[in-house]
Amino acid sequence: MTDSWLAAFLTLFVVVDPIGVAVTYAAMSHTHPLQACRHMAVKGVAVSSGILVLFFVVGQQLLEALGIGIDAFRIAGGILLFILALDMVLVRPSGLRTTTDAETAEAAHKADLSVFPLAFPLLAGPGAITTVILMATDRQMRLPAMGSLAVIGLVMLVTLGALLAAARLARLLGETGANVVTRLLGLLLAALAVQYVLDGLRGGLRL
Repeated sequence: MTDSWLAAFLTLFVVVDPIGVAVTYAAMSHTHPLQACRHMAVKGVAVSSGILVLFFVVGQQLLEALGIGIDAFRIAGGILLFILALDMVLVRPSGLRTTTDAETAEAAHKADLSVFPLAFPLLAGPGAITTVILMATDRQMRLPAMGSLAVIGLVMLVTLGALLAAARLARLLGETGANVVTRLLGLLLAALAVQYVLDGLRGGLRL
């Protein structure tokens, strides 16, 4: 059970990448007052937590309604997470967690960044949503529902702490330091993603 908790926490933590998001948030919000930055951080984490919990609760029913088996979703989810991991290792913009140029320009003129782009797609993007659905449906994790929700809550709590300290983290790590952390997390995510694909193939082919 401890291994399942650790696997679930590490996967979601790596996908969300609180440190990388915090450095990005510091750059986006540097013109906002400190109090506004804190308010947006709290609101963004609350909204993204709600999104992740929603997909955790309805994920299995959604797959069943669409006629998608867990092994097929595990393979697809693993591929999706591997693409995200590759972008992290290469430190390049990812369509799974970044905005288009037009969306970035729009966000630059917004007074409130909490819902877009902070909550979505930075925190609760397709990668994180895929991860919580896998947590809800993956029999190999063997986590009770409350345990999985606790993992989501813990990751988002760590993320909130990183966002509240975003300016200090940005100064401490700098661009190079943040990229090093992102690359290391991306490498770990790549291994986890490959394991998802292998598990899906093993289950689907009954190996």
